[in-house]
Amino acid sequence: MKGIGVSAGIGIGKILLVEEHSVEYTPKQVEDAVAEKSRFRNSVEQFCNNTRVQAEALRKSAGDKEAEIMLGHISIVNDPFLLGEVEKLIDAGQCAESSFDSMCEMFISIFSAAEDDLTKQRATDVRDVRTGVLSILLGIKEVKLSDVPEGTVICVKELTPSMIAEIKKENIAGILTETGSTTSHSAILARVMEIPAVMSVPDIMTSAENGSVVILDGSKGTVIISPDEAQIADYTEKREKLLREIRELQKYRGKPTVSADGTEYELVCNIGKPDDAAKALEFDGEGVGLFRTEFLFMDKTSVPSEDEQFAEYKKAAMILGSRPLIIRTLDIGGDKDIPYLGLAKEENPFMGFRAIRYCLKNRDLFRIQLRAILRASAFGNISIMFPLITCVEEVREGKALVEQLKAELTEQGIEFDRNIKVGIMTETAAAGIIADLLARESDFFSIGTNDLTGYTMAADRGNSDVSYLYSALQPAVLRMIRSIITAARNNNIPVGMCGEAAADPLMIPLLISFGLTEFSVSAPSILRVRKCISDWTKEKADEITDKVMSLATESEVREYLSSVIVA
Repeated sequence: MKGIGVSAGIGIGKILLVEEHSVEYTPKQVEDAVAEKSRFRNSVEQFCNNTRVQAEALRKSAGDKEAEIMLGHISIVNDPFLLGEVEKLIDAGQCAESSFDSMCEMFISIFSAAEDDLTKQRATDVRDVRTGVLSILLGIKEVKLSDVPEGTVICVKELTPSMIAEIKKENIAGILTETGSTTSHSAILARVMEIPAVMSVPDIMTSAENGSVVILDGSKGTVIISPDEAQIADYTEKREKLLREIRELQKYRGKPTVSADGTEYELVCNIGKPDDAAKALEFDGEGVGLFRTEFLFMDKTSVPSEDEQFAEYKKAAMILGSRPLIIRTLDIGGDKDIPYLGLAKEENPFMGFRAIRYCLKNRDLFRIQLRAILRASAFGNISIMFPLITCVEEVREGKALVEQLKAELTEQGIEFDRNIKVGIMTETAAAGIIADLLARESDFFSIGTNDLTGYTMAADRGNSDVSYLYSALQPAVLRMIRSIITAARNNNIPVGMCGEAAADPLMIPLLISFGLTEFSVSAPSILRVRKCISDWTKEKADEITDKVMSLATESEVREYLSSVIVA
């Protein structure tokens, strides 16, 4: 069977089917609204207490950052708007179960409608919270995974953070689910706990049986139910080899990122929150190449103030010290909706009012963010990056606002980095075509291959009917990437890549040959990418690239690279 490999490693063990308990109830009218609201508040309080216990267990098994995922559930259930609306429904005569359930469904519907996996994850978190609170209201005991025997492969429709918080990782050989993606909180936790996991395996709950042996490959997404002895022997050997490779990667810790012929590269991380900067350093990253600021907005019920944003950006800068921190301005719209911003429904949001377009039309919001970033620049090595640039006017308008705010801060006697760099995300076909013009206006480029691939190929990666087109190895995308890098090099500005392709072993020799100067990847990928870069000389990478650029199809490119590169 095939799914999405979300946590690397090979697991071999016995399946435990985890059937989620039902939280069905019969809606009823209540006469005593005061008593019903008290019952609801008590259930919320108990849920919060239970969640704190789970967070502490997760802190011990995974770490402080991972515990915050569970503590985030407390923030969800204590959202003032949510609580207020639930109590209004109870005052109108609905029972606590029905009131809370309907409000959760509203949030789940909003988040589920998003195209972006990170926003969809919030729907999973709300579902987890809903199940927890309804279970308390209904007196149902939640699923516990703390007592499973060693060598267990957990098989569940949807693995929630509250489930994984109960896990003793030494007993779990792997995780299989019917839903989920690489960006889900459960996938993140599985990676941190180093548990092999494959998600979105179709009908795995009905295909598998309790106690049957299963093999899963968390890198390739392969699942083999009831394997024969030869398959078990083969994958046992692969698992041992993988463990040896992981141990071998440790020799690259603390080392510079250098190719085989001595060229040095910058190897940095993508983050979504200030505390992730510490995780970047923990995994030996050399800084941050992309700070996705929209997540600071998603965790609020209103636009975060200048002081709130300043504190977050300063925190990340202080953690990193002199290391680079590239802060991307708000990338909202398209696949990322923030309800309180009131974005209008669009026929095609990916082609619509999003990212830099939204910010330039909403100057008050943009000014707040840029002032906060500029103030934080006094405390570290910060750069500003504008997303979704398609024309020179957008860059000039954004830079003009930065200069205006610099003058304001100077007049007010507020410190900031007067030489702060301002760059752009080159993630559209338009940006690729006029990269030479944009390079004259920018201090640096960062190639966002996720969007660049989608826009170049006119293919939505979330649409299974066209997903075969969505690949950075498509000749059109490779030519676009090469063109962008060439324009940057010709104008003597650094050029990085912060899309998923930056960590792909098949892409790395091509990027070296094209002239990329910075790789920005997820923290767990740091040592593997450093090792991959160290394997190549420019001469050998050029040789590979010359052949690749003569090929006509994605399958030809992939087949050739797979034959010459040991990933």
